[in-house]
Amino acid sequence: MQVTLKALRKRFGEKTVLDIRSGEIEHGSRTAIIGPNGAGKSTLLNIIAGILPATEGEVCYDGKADFPQRDISLVFQTPYLISSTVEKNVGYPLKVRGFSKEQTEERIAPLLEELGLVKLRKQRPWKLSGGERQKVALARALSFRPKLLLLDEPTANIDPHTTAEIERMLLSISEREDITIVTVTHNLAQAKRMCDRAIMMYAGDIIDSGSSTKLLKDPGNDVTRKFVEGELLL
Repeated sequence: MQVTLKALRKRFGEKTVLDIRSGEIEHGSRTAIIGPNGAGKSTLLNIIAGILPATEGEVCYDGKADFPQRDISLVFQTPYLISSTVEKNVGYPLKVRGFSKEQTEERIAPLLEELGLVKLRKQRPWKLSGGERQKVALARALSFRPKLLLLDEPTANIDPHTTAEIERMLLSISEREDITIVTVTHNLAQAKRMCDRAIMMYAGDIIDSGSSTKLLKDPGNDVTRKFVEGELLL
């Protein structure tokens, strides 16, 4: 799914937190949204996800302004799971879409296997580690095969081993499915590993975008360069 931003603004009261003239997320890309705290990254992600309305402007999905709710999935930094088993959490989006038990099992079994959750499928969320809960949230988000997967700091609070598992799974999904993945992250090393495109945000605007390799290793924009090199942006 291609996402196009047109004259997008978001205000909270008198404060403008987003003011983006234009922007684009390419179909089939793995795009990182980077930038300092307060740049508007999560606000933009929530508008794309349909959680927040834009004050002005529009977001187009494959050229259309209609919001394709059934084709978009969002995973938060802190996973929100229902108080049931792992397998029922992962299969929940399929249940509400009218899938049979057999169809649901056919979809969720490979996801549980790929994320190492098979032995935990009967467990309840409160018995899982933070990393395990995040893997359940990711499996659930992928269960209905969305065209657009949005991730807000998906590995910020989990261990390196689980982070590596999730990254491998996302790269594998990207290679075999028709899916666009957008990741908000402060982890520039992760952006290099996972993403082929990058968007740099600063003060509520997109100030740079392009190949992640180029943008993160040899940025042409001075603000982007300072951020990538670890300088404070005042």
